[in-house]
Amino acid sequence: MYLIEAAHIYKSFGDNHAVQDVSLSIQPGEIYGLVGPDGAGKTTTMRMLVGALRVDLGEITVCGYDVKKQVEKARAQFGYLSQRFSLYDDLTVLENIRFFAEVRGLSSKEWLPRSLEILEFVGLVEFKDRRAGQLSGGMKQKLGLASALVTRPRVLLLDEPTTGVDPVTRQDFWQLVVKLVSAPLQLPPNSENFGGEKEGGGGSRRGTGGVSVLLTTPYMDEAARCHRVGFMREGKIIAEGTPSELRAALNDRVLELRGEPIALLRKIAHQDEDVEDVQAFGNRLHVRVGEGKAGVVLSRLKSTIRSEGGQVTDLRAVQPGLEDVFISLSENSND
Repeated sequence: MYLIEAAHIYKSFGDNHAVQDVSLSIQPGEIYGLVGPDGAGKTTTMRMLVGALRVDLGEITVCGYDVKKQVEKARAQFGYLSQRFSLYDDLTVLENIRFFAEVRGLSSKEWLPRSLEILEFVGLVEFKDRRAGQLSGGMKQKLGLASALVTRPRVLLLDEPTTGVDPVTRQDFWQLVVKLVSAPLQLPPNSENFGGEKEGGGGSRRGTGGVSVLLTTPYMDEAARCHRVGFMREGKIIAEGTPSELRAALNDRVLELRGEPIALLRKIAHQDEDVEDVQAFGNRLHVRVGEGKAGVVLSRLKSTIRSEGGQVTDLRAVQPGLEDVFISLSENSND
């Protein structure tokens, strides 16, 4: 059984076709990433999944509930963390969680032990009496996650949860997500298990705890942590698969070039007849070549760069990254 299923969904705002024929399915214990630039349709897709926007066409089910016809039952299955999670600065950490718990109909007997359990899980139990307005950005993100988890959802929807936070906070947040999927929260004896299924293993493997995570992100390093990825562009999913499956399409077709001056190296690489694209990544270039052309381009580029006064520090074939894949897919979708 899939916990989330969307079949051929569409959403337009006037002449803006925000989502076009998107289908996806997410299994229990799976982290699925919707990846793409701003305006790709990621957030609109997420809002349709939670019932905040009605689909123009298509069907969505969450844990077997039709979002059109059984929206409240569907919403009871998920926790949702939006891009701009709204905290109440004058309330404490625990009071914020209590508010979101009681809005979802939990009694004090339910929400208090759950809240303390979840605060322990996200590392905020020591700050339960601190006002939210006094929290750091990273702690606010963790409070947002805790609020989304208080109802023990089977599906966790995270809309660009790490946008605008520092790298350390991003790493901490991801460790929590992976831990949640691979090893659900421990509950007292004889209590309902988190997500309703057996506890799973650790690491980056797909968990068996029953909790699914669907997240949107513009960051390719985060996409690489997902079990499966859907690349979105202009409202469409243009490719889907595991990170390794997606990268395999460019195996033996990406060269890494280092040297100086970087502008000259980029110009020469662009002019080569077998080079399809050149992208800068910090102080290095990724040169994408046609199939079977890596060897000849390696030899030719070194010679040409040196003959024109440039210096090659390093030029070698490398494993493609998801950035390389997404750029290639975006170009092909325009053909």
